[in-house]
Amino acid sequence: MKILLLEDDSLLSKILTKHLGQTYNVIPVYDGNSALEILENEKFDLLIFDSNVPGITGLELIKELRSYNNTTPIIMITAYQDTLHLKTAFTHGCNDYIRKPFELDELDMRIENITRTFNIEQNQLITISENIFFDALNHQISKNGKTFFIAKKESEFLNYLVTNRHRTISKEELTQNLWLYESMPSDATLRVYIRNLRALIGKKSIETIRGTGYRLVS
Repeated sequence: MKILLLEDDSLLSKILTKHLGQTYNVIPVYDGNSALEILENEKFDLLIFDSNVPGITGLELIKELRSYNNTTPIIMITAYQDTLHLKTAFTHGCNDYIRKPFELDELDMRIENITRTFNIEQNQLITISENIFFDALNHQISKNGKTFFIAKKESEFLNYLVTNRHRTISKEELTQNLWLYESMPSDATLRVYIRNLRALIGKKSIETIRGTGYRLVS
């Protein structure tokens, strides 16, 4: 399942992206204008919007998407406690909401409810190339009809590159998002992950941008 997460709090965004990224394909954005731009070019199974973000607010974005007949399910994150704010969100077209602060388990339950209600397929294969597919949920790569299991951290590494395949990812961004509460990996460890993944999906599939970071080559 592919999720667009709109959250301008960088720490909360990292926490949610890491948590949800263990199960889903999550693309984080930090302002409403960026979210709208991505939505014009990509399709998602679920949208999670903070109601109050820079640029187009989450509430305004919901209203605009519904005016275009975009029916993608939306969960709104809000710090507001008043019912008037929630009434406005539902009137604009959001499907569920969660109030800050919240437990990750509560968000998981709300997402699971949305997937049941809208019959969203969770175990979705991600296309790496014509004959290579990635199953982030089960940490598997299918190549020429054969299935290969990869380590959980390698799966998270590849999933982050896939999620952000439109840009170059720095080593600092990778480590901050994938090792949020863990000891930072050494450069040698990162090279091992890349070498193992390249062995399965192709030597030229993960490009090293010298002095900048890494990029998945589509």
